[in-house]
Amino acid sequence: MVYLQLGAITMSCLKTLKEKGLKLTPQRRMIVEIIHEEGNHLTAEDIIRSMQRKMPGVNKSTIYRTLDLLEQNGCVIKSESSDHFIYHHAEEGHHHHLVCCKCGQTIECSNSIFIPVEKLLNEEYGFKIEFTHLVINGLCKHCQGQI
Repeated sequence: MVYLQLGAITMSCLKTLKEKGLKLTPQRRMIVEIIHEEGNHLTAEDIIRSMQRKMPGVNKSTIYRTLDLLEQNGCVIKSESSDHFIYHHAEEGHHHHLVCCKCGQTIECSNSIFIPVEKLLNEEYGFKIEFTHLVINGLCKHCQGQI
């Protein structure tokens, strides 16, 4: 049996699942804990590696289904970054990433940068954007200097 010391954010996610009548299986609890204890953005592969170290024999499809379930229930945000998806806890709030295509450096940027774009698109097109987590690819300052 797996025993976890759960933080407040982890508890809120588990509480959400329980309130929606979903079972809190050991695998679900462990995946939630991994996402929260890492404290950064994880790929599904990162989560699978961590799960297999902590819970050998767990099926990859169980992990993917759990990640989908967590996203559908507002516990995690799933974003596409280059050729893979990344996951982070929904309570981290809206923030975005600038990713260098050359060196891979990731710079976190505030949601406030996109407020003018959001306003403009609403005024010009009547379109309300749901900015949850953008990943914008380009070149960092260092790599621009190497061109």
